[in-house]
Amino acid sequence: MKCAIIVIVSTLALGGCGPKVKVTKRLPPSAIRPAQEATLDTLLERYRAWADSIRTLNATVQLFPTAGSTYSGVIEQYHDIRAFILAERPAKLRLIGQAPLVHTNIFDMVTDGETFQISIPSKKKFIVGPNRLERVSKKPIENLRPGHLVEALLPSPVAERSADSGLRTFPEEWDAPPYRYYVISLLREKPAGGEAGLEIQKKIWLDRADLSVARIQSFASGGRLVSDATYADYAAFGEINYPRSITLLRPRDDYTLVLQVQKLIANQPLAAEKFELAQPPGSELVKLEASKEASR
Repeated sequence: MKCAIIVIVSTLALGGCGPKVKVTKRLPPSAIRPAQEATLDTLLERYRAWADSIRTLNATVQLFPTAGSTYSGVIEQYHDIRAFILAERPAKLRLIGQAPLVHTNIFDMVTDGETFQISIPSKKKFIVGPNRLERVSKKPIENLRPGHLVEALLPSPVAERSADSGLRTFPEEWDAPPYRYYVISLLREKPAGGEAGLEIQKKIWLDRADLSVARIQSFASGGRLVSDATYADYAAFGEINYPRSITLLRPRDDYTLVLQVQKLIANQPLAAEKFELAQPPGSELVKLEASKEASR
């Protein structure tokens, strides 16, 4: 019996035909994501340079909308929408969505940064309202507004840090294997009339592999998340690097949009009339008034 035990132990130690005690798995070089080190000033400058580099966009995208239980109606009839986007800093945007195969317009929407207009041919409706309208409608097309896309497609630059700029920032590291991030939190003063102090305004996530922008979260007062945009699959489009995949989550509006960029021309002049949308003849005018806004 003693000899048998010695033979078994020797076989395991030598590798033999027994079970393997240790398994070594080597990742391919492409799967190894080195984490860069960077200061807060470097991260802010990297983000600022990227945001400033995007002045106009002329893009063709595939649009994949999903939504919760309150989202029903015209958009959920289509799982794959071909869309054309024109965007110009600081806040102009035109978005035309077409049904698959037949390529008829599902919607046509535009914003100048202050107001928006939405045309829905199938419903013969023309919806107008202020950009800051903050109510959730049972009609999903009224929740999907062009102003929501502006910040995701044309992220706002961050002001230079200085003693009198009022900008409060702090960085942190966040690991979600195999990815590692730097997260910059931007803080603002709480609105007057309430408790004094700071509150979260925005979080900017940068991938530590290349310091590209991976995610931007925006918050309303009280720390309520209103927008969560993630960016992936960057590619060179002329003079800029831009993500080919953008996912926009609007939790308070109960919808998510996935945009897959197929074609993009950046920083070319866009005619002013491209951002004008007239009410189609025979359509019903629907005005969404600011007085009906819901408080957040």
